[in-house]
Amino acid sequence: MIDSQEKPPNPTTLPVKVIKLPLQQPRRYFDPDKLAQLIESVKHHGILENLLVRPLDDNQYELVVGERRYRAAQEAGLTEVPVTIKELTDNEALQISLIENLQREDLNPVEETEGVLWLLSLRLGLEVNAVGSVLYQLQNQTKQKVSTEINTDSLGIVTNVFQELGLMSWESFVNNRLPLLNLPPDILEVLRQGKIAYTKAKALASVKDLATRRRLLLQAVEENLSLGAIKEKIAQLKPEVDPTTPNFKIKNISRHLNKTKLWKKDPNRWEIVQDYLAKIEAILAEVDNL
Repeated sequence: MIDSQEKPPNPTTLPVKVIKLPLQQPRRYFDPDKLAQLIESVKHHGILENLLVRPLDDNQYELVVGERRYRAAQEAGLTEVPVTIKELTDNEALQISLIENLQREDLNPVEETEGVLWLLSLRLGLEVNAVGSVLYQLQNQTKQKVSTEINTDSLGIVTNVFQELGLMSWESFVNNRLPLLNLPPDILEVLRQGKIAYTKAKALASVKDLATRRRLLLQAVEENLSLGAIKEKIAQLKPEVDPTTPNFKIKNISRHLNKTKLWKKDPNRWEIVQDYLAKIEAILAEVDNL
């Protein structure tokens, strides 16, 4: 037990009840099956890797790294867990937690993207929702090679973060990950749960009708449809064009005329077409005057 008056300098274990989860948690979703497997492992072997915690007031500790192990320990009924205690500020604790999560192989692309933006916001001293704009500005400036406009301090910080994480380049993140957060909420949630690949999610997001998209999304998850199968089903949703409608006829004739370029290939036939066009224009002029 911990003495109520004095904290030990760095005990090997702490009671689970004195460890609290942080208010800001980088990770929101834990795969139920994988967590269940970890719980079984903890029941048989205990916690094999220390949790990282930081001391708070009143002999309490805040979890910094190891939330899955912490939750598994609770579910397994452990009363104590092995820990490493480190004095950390709020900012330092959050950055360590973010980096640890971002280096996990099982992190889904949504949480990975949100985690990177969160870490960048801490390093840049900005609100999270302002980081995307900064990244797009840096991208435009570096593409245009306008060195006088580039914020070299921000570019250096961004570059260092991505080198530190070793995930991808910041340019690749801007092109391939930032657009992910614009996906519809229903698609994002399933993607966050790791139930569908990003490429499939992007294809499904093209379906604008909410009820139809949700139906296809459910089918894609339950049947583990391939990307090709999903695209085929989306293509089948498009209504067949009725060639008898005025819109189709007008567009088709215009497209055909532009394609054949009679005025170059066959001047004689072009004169005939011009006669018909003149008659059409005359009819339209009469209608305008009614």
